[in-house]
Amino acid sequence: MTATTTEITVSAQGLLRRFGAHTVVDGVTLELKRGEILGFLGPNGAGKTTTMQMLTGNLAPSAGSITICGVDLLDKPSAAKAHIGYLPETPPLYRELTVGEYVDLAARLHRVPKGERQAAVGEALSSCGLAEVSKKLVGTLSKGYQQRVGIAQAIVHRPDLVILDEPTVGLDPNQIREIRNLIRTLGRDRSVILSTHILPEVESVCDRVVILHHGKTVFADTIDGLKKFHGGRIVHVGLRHPPAAGVLAAIPGVARVDADGEHIFRLSFDDKADPTDALVRRAVEESWGLFQLVPAQTSVEEVFVQLTQKDEAAA
Repeated sequence: MTATTTEITVSAQGLLRRFGAHTVVDGVTLELKRGEILGFLGPNGAGKTTTMQMLTGNLAPSAGSITICGVDLLDKPSAAKAHIGYLPETPPLYRELTVGEYVDLAARLHRVPKGERQAAVGEALSSCGLAEVSKKLVGTLSKGYQQRVGIAQAIVHRPDLVILDEPTVGLDPNQIREIRNLIRTLGRDRSVILSTHILPEVESVCDRVVILHHGKTVFADTIDGLKKFHGGRIVHVGLRHPPAAGVLAAIPGVARVDADGEHIFRLSFDDKADPTDALVRRAVEESWGLFQLVPAQTSVEEVFVQLTQKDEAAA
């Protein structure tokens, strides 16, 4: 079904950002629907932060367009920003305020109407698991709870799009799990863009992935699409009576052979070759006992390394 304008929370087309002669973001396009969580990845210097600054209206693009819930961010910035909640990598916290006071201040800054403010603050505190610490000073809280406070200020005005920059950095495993659960909850009825360097976090939380490198989009697909991605096409082959690895490597089109257990081999193919027919024929002719031949599922980490390191090697 084609998404309507109201279902699409953010649409960025051909984003370009230059600083002098240096191009930091080069032609980035992305679209996000309500209820989707997007993992935003890239090595340091890839252009992620600059892109997020443009998406939140903190930095104007040199070229391109951004609409938030159908509102042009460049033409009507105040109206568009009302739909956005943003948590930067360093949360903008006032340590001398109580949690409740701080979230109430955020509601005022987001221009939540006075008659709705108390309910909005209570909802944000409850959603982020902060109701029991609402009277504590922000500065006395643990890092995990401070991150929750940062998320509460980002959602207190009930935005349609929430952008989180490294929300779990510096947290312990239990705190990371709690923040991940909170992000999943946020993604049920709004859109979330999650920038992180913790790659397993993307697989466990996100619906889609965008990978930037040198300011350009080098991968954009769903998590399922990512798991089917193969930079050099890889299969797992199971053989009950396997030959020497060199025999498998000699089959035309096989670029690499790695043992993945006693009877399982991981075969990488050349970019323009498909040796599966020859592999099956040899296995039958020489009684290798072929019992498995399946495409290898690729992790976020493998795709990330393939797309970024390969580009560096070419450079």
